[in-house]
Amino acid sequence: MSSLIWLVLLSCSTLVISTKNASDSNASQGKSIFILAGQSNMAGRGGLKSGMWDGYVPPECESSPKILRLNADNKWEEARPPLHRDIDYLKACGIGPGLAFANSILKKNLSIGEIGLVPCAIGGTQISEWRRGGPLYKQLMSRARAALQGGGIIRAILWYQGESDTRSEEDAKLYKTRLAKFFTDIRFDLKLPELPVVQVALASGEGPYIDDIRKAQLGIDLPNVKCVDAKGMKIGYDGLHLSTEGEVHIGQMMADAFAQFIA
Repeated sequence: MSSLIWLVLLSCSTLVISTKNASDSNASQGKSIFILAGQSNMAGRGGLKSGMWDGYVPPECESSPKILRLNADNKWEEARPPLHRDIDYLKACGIGPGLAFANSILKKNLSIGEIGLVPCAIGGTQISEWRRGGPLYKQLMSRARAALQGGGIIRAILWYQGESDTRSEEDAKLYKTRLAKFFTDIRFDLKLPELPVVQVALASGEGPYIDDIRKAQLGIDLPNVKCVDAKGMKIGYDGLHLSTEGEVHIGQMMADAFAQFIA
């Protein structure tokens, strides 16, 4: 589905900040920043019924003064669900994996300081819409750079996307190449060649090529890319989006995967 995307254009110089093996002292001077990107299961559809969020916040997704969110105006605020409410604003948003991820990271005592979440996911988008130079890519880069103002470290990209690419055999065949290029382009443009990526292998899809997309996701052979598998996660009433329980579980799995980068 094509989406109307608002663009925030920033006039700023490229900031070069090392993410891997950054010292704890550097982390304490700014935020540990995580970019949340992809489509609807990253934006969060947990708890949606009849197009509305039920308002339930599981304990794993409760707010904390140590977890911030970059809002649509590129201002930091305490993170509360739904994280993507003013980003993926053409659809109703509910519980996603972001806060479960952040709270799980805090409990691991990884000494990475304050957590800054940067929501960028847009529901219904295909990997081709995230290509370098397109509106979604530009928005992600703009928000990533805005997040760095005032100091901080981009620790990882959290990526959950691919359901829309299951509709077409051609898109499924090209998915692995397109995904690898997307990750490579982000690293190059942020000047973070070793930037960790934690992605999710699909639990569901919009078409018949789910297994093809999953094979591509699980088979990415780029360095510093980890894939957690959503297969078997509880799906919501619509048969496509993860339930609140599923979103929480995936967020925790992504936190476990990220922790391996800095163990």
